[in-house]
Amino acid sequence: MSTHASALGEPLDSIEQLRHADNHAWFHPWEYLAGAGAANRTQVQRAEGIYVYDELGQRLIDGPGGMWCMQVGYGRQEMAEAIAAQALQLPYMNPFALTSATPVRLAAKLAELAPGDLNHVFFTTGGSTAVDTALRFVHFYNNLKGRPQKKHIISRELAYHGSTYLGATVTGKDREHNWFDIHSPFSHFLPAVNPSKRPAGMSVEAFCDARVADLENKIRELGAENVAAFIAEPVQASGGVIVPPDGYLKRCWEICRRFDVLFIADEVVTGFGRLGHWFASEAVFGIQPDLLTCAKGLTSGYLPLGALLVSERLFQEVSGDNAKGASFGHGFTYSGHPVCCAAALQSIEIIEREQLLEHVREVSPYFLERLHALREIPLVADTRGLGLVGVVECTLRQMVEAGVPEAELYAFETELGMRIDQHCHALGLMVRPLTNQCVFSPPLIIDRQQIGEMFDILHQAILRTQRDLERELGLTWR
Repeated sequence: MSTHASALGEPLDSIEQLRHADNHAWFHPWEYLAGAGAANRTQVQRAEGIYVYDELGQRLIDGPGGMWCMQVGYGRQEMAEAIAAQALQLPYMNPFALTSATPVRLAAKLAELAPGDLNHVFFTTGGSTAVDTALRFVHFYNNLKGRPQKKHIISRELAYHGSTYLGATVTGKDREHNWFDIHSPFSHFLPAVNPSKRPAGMSVEAFCDARVADLENKIRELGAENVAAFIAEPVQASGGVIVPPDGYLKRCWEICRRFDVLFIADEVVTGFGRLGHWFASEAVFGIQPDLLTCAKGLTSGYLPLGALLVSERLFQEVSGDNAKGASFGHGFTYSGHPVCCAAALQSIEIIEREQLLEHVREVSPYFLERLHALREIPLVADTRGLGLVGVVECTLRQMVEAGVPEAELYAFETELGMRIDQHCHALGLMVRPLTNQCVFSPPLIIDRQQIGEMFDILHQAILRTQRDLERELGLTWR
């Protein structure tokens, strides 16, 4: 019996009891194992609208929108009612052998909303499994077409495509410091597409030309006959809200068409209104992908669900007389789970009825105006955003000349996001710290006044962090 068994056997009524059990029983995603057992995570007690309430009852604006997913806001009675009604009527059905009305209706609705000819919907359990399904479909597709060598996948540095094995092999984050076995001879990574990191003296247009050329050069290097697909988030979310240069994605899509390479759009974050449209691929970036993955905002985070949308063209090439007797031997116990699909249908209905796509397009200019105004603070190196997703990136690089040792400077810089988040929390806001960055993607229902409040708090938190560093490091800003 573990040393904390007696504590875990208690009713877990108090904040401290819950904290102890959290530290010793719940192995969290992305657990920092050096500090395992000593975390002091915020305990979210309840939530309503755009706000969550911590263990002390403090109200906080949910800057990250859960995890890029809280589209319609917390505490929606009609979401709870739709979920409960479906659970009472039909909580589960075997998707391998049966069907039912709710997942059928959702599949038809997604095909209606999707760009191009993405008419076939394969349900998964989330974003990672949607990406895995896309990659497995690509393998299946080329095997069936008699092209078993056409398996190479091209991705990008700082891309994030999931935590499952296949999704991780095409993820471009932390590849040099990853303790998992993620390397694959079929995965290839193009240089990052962040215009703010372009070489000094290079125009954004020239940078875009170079990054587009990277794709064509990689296809030629590998041989088009060997390259199966290019996978790309329209906006690289977890990589730091990287918005590509104008025209980049469309030109990459055109190259894929020319070389018979499939284009996989990973819209796990950008789908369902985050950029003011159901999907960003065509409406924002002018592309019609061959495959599209989605999750997160699909149910507004109320229940786990993901999907892969497959184009009519591809589906016809592997079905009917072209199937050669094959079946797509891939799926999940919870594919098309009726309760999760009911949540998705209700979320979509709310977004339509309350015209949240139009609302995002209306308030996002103010959101971006307030975001970019943060650049006036010396600690802020860059701000990036589109629609209702943004990031503020901070740096101490300009202080190298002040004589602060590089190692010490780096240690402080990796804590910048966390430091800012702590000040934000005290002031009534949660952001998502990523080393020296703070990411936010608030619920789509956020209004102009609440956007102003969010950025007022973030501005003050960054200033407080800057003053802390001035005292601790003896910094003065140039």
